[in-house]
Amino acid sequence: MTINESKFARFLGEFMPQTYESEFTKFMREFKQQRPNLEAEQRKSREIWWDHKQDLETAERAKESRVKQQAYVYQNKV
Repeated sequence: MTINESKFARFLGEFMPQTYESEFTKFMREFKQQRPNLEAEQRKSREIWWDHKQDLETAERAKESRVKQQAYVYQNKV
């Protein structure tokens, strides 16, 4: 049984019918219906840009090479 088919959802549907749907929600629903492979494309793009193995050596080198910055950068050093 999914959330949409649950007894609670049916109960709410009987007593609190949805009367408002934003234009953005309508647009997104129609857009996803027109492009059913949209989510697969999004996952593929995410794999290219974000989901990849980290190079620990490079990350450690970047961490070590950081220069500590003073709290207020525009204040003259006293």
